Amino acid sequence: MATARTPGHGPLTGVRVVELAGIGPGPFAAMLLADLGADVVRVDRPGGPGLALDPAHDVTNRNKRSVVVDLKAPGGPARVLDLAERADVLIEGYRPGVAERLGVGPGHCHARNPRLVYGRMTGWGQDGPLAPRAGHAVAYIALTGALGLIGDPDRPPAVPANLLGDFAGGSLYLVVGVLAALHHARVHGTGQVVDAAIVDGTAHLSALLHGMLAAGAWQDRRRANLLDGGCPYYGTYETADGRHVAVGALEPQFYAEFLHVLGLDGFADAHGDPARWEELRAAVAERFRSRTRDEWTARFEGTDACVAPVLTLREAPHHPHLAARGTFTEHDGLTQPAPAPRFSATPTTVRTGPARPGADTEAVARDWDLPGLPARADATEPRTHRSPLLRSPHGKAPQ
Repeated sequence: MATARTPGHGPLTGVRVVELAGIGPGPFAAMLLADLGADVVRVDRPGGPGLALDPAHDVTNRNKRSVVVDLKAPGGPARVLDLAERADVLIEGYRPGVAERLGVGPGHCHARNPRLVYGRMTGWGQDGPLAPRAGHAVAYIALTGALGLIGDPDRPPAVPANLLGDFAGGSLYLVVGVLAALHHARVHGTGQVVDAAIVDGTAHLSALLHGMLAAGAWQDRRRANLLDGGCPYYGTYETADGRHVAVGALEPQFYAEFLHVLGLDGFADAHGDPARWEELRAAVAERFRSRTRDEWTARFEGTDACVAPVLTLREAPHHPHLAARGTFTEHDGLTQPAPAPRFSATPTTVRTGPARPGADTEAVARDWDLPGLPARADATEPRTHRSPLLRSPHGKAPQ
């Protein structure tokens, strides 16, 4: 097994990963592996990343190293195959068939390294009628029924950024698949292809709800159920200052404490009576509008009423609980989520800031024994004249 460059930082120390540059779920998955201690080498394209974002602020490239290789130039695919030969894992996010046409598909890589785990990240998957089509997270979660769960019934579904699709349904499932396949490769000596599709992962996330639907315990419409805002003691409410609080007082004992703090003890029997839910919702809403978010936070502090303030991205790192746990960290002046989960014997950390395209070529060539890896200092400046967010309509990498 090859040795990663930084020993003692996470349970994946000693694992080598090649990431073919893209945007969205692929880089996030590679960041997770890097956070866990893997030596992740990102193969960037000439011209820089597809985001109009200074590479110094792209947290998804932390704990990685970068080289620049032009896969469309003579010798480019050979450089990637040299890396794949020395790696345990390779991650790509092209449309189906693109890696094969470039000469770095699973067949090419496994011919050089039969033990390689080849992770493929797409929205639609490697096959099926939509496989060759463009898309982004909002379309993928729409097709699975997940987007239709979110929001008020009389308004369009609410878009949950790209957290549900790209990262939960995509990156996390790719990482689970890669780690399972890596275990198989170590036991049996053979690698394999991991086909991680956002539609598959997002659908899998809804397993419980499909069971409830089959049992008649879930209505197939928005805000009509226990967990989608239809229940007045599981949802969000506006406060006097226009901010919000979140309520999750599902169990009877938590519900009772919730009512007591609000001064609404007369609604004790409404917990199991949906016929009274709208009346309860109106009373709760009126009460929450009588004080500010922070005043309600103080009143519920120390209780088991399951009420929390809805914080912004800038506010979250300063919450006393998250600060005490170190849920967020700062590296080189950049506040960011700390690696997760946590390990008792092999702790993780933010070892390095975001990799700059091509900046680590010399070190990677030395550590991976690739003396012919070319430096491309002229190709490290990011392009910023493309879309303000995306280079590819597929949401992953150029076609």
